[in-house]
Amino acid sequence: PWLGVVWCLHALKVGWRVCWAKAQEEDEQRHMAFLSHDISMLRLFETFLENTPQLTLLLYIILQTNKAELSQGLGMGTAFLCVSWSLLDYHQSLRSFLQDKHELSLGSSIIYFLWNLLLICPRILVLALFALFWPYGVAVHFPLLWLAMFLWVSLQGTNFMESPGPEQLYRAMVAVILYFSWFNVAQGRTLHRSIIYHGFILVDSTLLALAWLWGSSEEEEHSYLLPVVSAALPCYLLGLGLKVTYYKWLHPNVQVKQEGRQDEVDATGGSDEVEFRSFLEPDLLEGPGRNQG
Repeated sequence: PWLGVVWCLHALKVGWRVCWAKAQEEDEQRHMAFLSHDISMLRLFETFLENTPQLTLLLYIILQTNKAELSQGLGMGTAFLCVSWSLLDYHQSLRSFLQDKHELSLGSSIIYFLWNLLLICPRILVLALFALFWPYGVAVHFPLLWLAMFLWVSLQGTNFMESPGPEQLYRAMVAVILYFSWFNVAQGRTLHRSIIYHGFILVDSTLLALAWLWGSSEEEEHSYLLPVVSAALPCYLLGLGLKVTYYKWLHPNVQVKQEGRQDEVDATGGSDEVEFRSFLEPDLLEGPGRNQG
């Protein structure tokens, strides 16, 4: 939290300078965009390291007590929207940060937001249901799946930080995000990686839901959840359908008809981003110390 506060204060200082700058205004604006992108990434990490686990815990408590107040329901619904919004906000920040990248249109933003929401909701639901069936099972499930995601990210050869130690920490945080949601970390077409990831998560979520169904077969107090669980799979499939729609027709690269198009990495870019980062690196010496990211 303190790192985020310091970074936000530094960004505010740079923003103030941009408002009153009379020389090198373009450099200052790029520096501000650079800091804004990093703040967006910090918010994304906070969302999946803190807010999303808390949302899962809140849903588990509501299911466990079989009681929910209106304020809890509204808060939980807002939290789901905020998680999906954080992904959209980060993606928009990423595209505005990279050079020569077209920003999302309104239609693209809406579909991007919706497919993330439709994929995240069933995932959190089955995690809460699995905790309802076996409270200590999540303590086993999360480390095993996190390790699998960490190894998968490592095999893709990320190169986001400047030294091996911080790079491993970055991969560890990305593995947490992948436990809940898709996050692209490698260059090139994402089709095959996306199929592997979503297929794996779909199988894992199905097994978690089946474990709950098997454990609650004789309980009647949670019988109202059966229609909800039954709707989780169509919800997830609809989210996948909207994701395909986005990448096939609404992605900015498709709209500008670029040959050999590929999705931007959700963490670092190609040569354009490297030029942008290296161009701004000397200016960062007057602010908090950092690596790329």
